[in-house]
Amino acid sequence: MPILHPKSKKITQFVLKMKDTPFQVFVNEREQAVTSAQAHDLDLLQNGLNQFHILKNQKAYHAELLSVDYNSKAFTFKINGNIHTATIGDRYDRLVKSMGLSKAGATKINEIKAPMPGLVLEVSVEVGQTVQKGDKILILEAMKMENVLKAAGDGVVKAIRVAKGTPVEKGFVLIEME
Repeated sequence: MPILHPKSKKITQFVLKMKDTPFQVFVNEREQAVTSAQAHDLDLLQNGLNQFHILKNQKAYHAELLSVDYNSKAFTFKINGNIHTATIGDRYDRLVKSMGLSKAGATKINEIKAPMPGLVLEVSVEVGQTVQKGDKILILEAMKMENVLKAAGDGVVKAIRVAKGTPVEKGFVLIEME
């Protein structure tokens, strides 16, 4: 996770932008809803590279930004000596989550199917083998062309349903993963 550049005001701009709408914050995996009024009561001043002075409810806090991932809106801070990880979600993040779309990227592929009818020329894995995304799984000949099928994600080969020389139809399960 990248750390802020010394001249960057990106974190301050991000917090100011988030002040316009209510949002949810997960601090150390505990959910807290934050309203716009509560966000406006937060006084944030960047006073050095990844260093912030925060006033909230008439209490002062010294915060150091240790890491940030703007794509997932995750921030790790050291606040008054204690480490805290905060993930921030606005109304759009909540909408995506409520629609179940956030789980789409995390879906695990349990089966590798033949993308077209063909003949298995080579099986490059064994049962129990650990594979990583992009590893060659097998070669399928279709229309006199060799097609290398690769792992779509990390996993372990659970079962191999084909052998060299096996003819297959489109959609046939070639390999099971776990």
